[in-house]
Amino acid sequence: MAEEKKRTRRANGESAIYLGKDGRWHARVPMGYKDDGSPYRRHLTRPTRKELVDEVRRLEKQRDEGSARQPGKPWTVAKWLEHWVENIAQPVVSENTYAGYEVAVRVHLVPGIGRHRIDRLEPEHLESLYRRMQSAGSKAGTAHQAHRTARTALGEAVRRGHAAKNAAALAKPPRLEEDEKEVEPYSVDEVQSLLLEVNKRRNSARWMLALALGLRQGETLGLRWSDVDLDNEYLKLRRNRLRPKYEHGCGEAAPCGRKAGYCPARVQVRRETKNTKSRAGRRAVPLPGPLVVMLRSHREAQARERAAAGNLWTESEYVFTKPLGGPLSPNTDYHDWKRLLEDAGVRDGRLHDARHTAGTVLMLLGVPDRVIDQIMGWEPGGAARMRARYLHVTDPMLKEAARKIERAIWGAPENLAVDKDQDNEA
Repeated sequence: MAEEKKRTRRANGESAIYLGKDGRWHARVPMGYKDDGSPYRRHLTRPTRKELVDEVRRLEKQRDEGSARQPGKPWTVAKWLEHWVENIAQPVVSENTYAGYEVAVRVHLVPGIGRHRIDRLEPEHLESLYRRMQSAGSKAGTAHQAHRTARTALGEAVRRGHAAKNAAALAKPPRLEEDEKEVEPYSVDEVQSLLLEVNKRRNSARWMLALALGLRQGETLGLRWSDVDLDNEYLKLRRNRLRPKYEHGCGEAAPCGRKAGYCPARVQVRRETKNTKSRAGRRAVPLPGPLVVMLRSHREAQARERAAAGNLWTESEYVFTKPLGGPLSPNTDYHDWKRLLEDAGVRDGRLHDARHTAGTVLMLLGVPDRVIDQIMGWEPGGAARMRARYLHVTDPMLKEAARKIERAIWGAPENLAVDKDQDNEA
């Protein structure tokens, strides 16, 4: 059949295919409407009609599935990531989540892959970035953070029709196992050594909430006295303390020359706390008797501090405060933990290792999984995964398992002795 040479009239919404004066085949494919309401058509050209028809069908399929690029100049990866993090992500995510996204975009993704067009980005571009990051000294966890950020941002680009595929969803991030240090929870002896040192310090109950109940740092520093019921021996976790963020308050006319956090007139631009976002995080936690005693004593000590400070006291209703009131800084709290370990003669560790310790102790005591999940604040759907991550099999647990196997297979030790004597007599 001779190839069609004239433009034919087609129904509305149907692609037009015609042979141009340049000898090539052309198509106009309806793709929807522009922002001003006018029709938007994509122009395609190929040397043969068959090639063009194949391309038209592919584009029509993308259009019908909602995955085709929308009208307008294609986004570069840099422009999209900057637009996404400031205008799409920031209004709907927590301050801490936004901070992680912003660093990944500004420090790693924009310098590494920002010049690519978003609709031409390939998984190999991202995998090359991850390798370069690690060669430059970044840990695998940092590359993973960049990967998760890219996957979320590009997923939104696909959903909005700016790209046909999510390259980050296809890319393979580096393995984390090589970068993760095995967590070794503190032993009962180490916890008791910490307890002896804790009793000498201000805010002593703060550390026992971490070691005995596994409360996260933000949960502990966000506690208010209205969340604590000492008569009924429990507390309610409702909010998290956020890491402060500051801007300069000195003004451009007389800049202090310091970082914003050290500016004499610094202004805090991040709220102090946020409500716990998950249902599992909003929970009631039982208080052991000694912790109730510690908290009562702590409340009395805080009342004495308030009276001594007088007008200098900053009222905040927080359970754990600075010496003149006001919420504790997470950074100060971290350094206090490091000093506590050193003074107690206990090996160095992260503050979060106390949470691993508490979970392991609960398991060692035979507390049911569902109760452990409630105390630790784990969602039902992911609780099994979190238990595998946080609950560690200790040497005493392995020895106890060996004794149980011994009793089950070989019998009690005295039975073994009787069997041996009978063999000798025979």
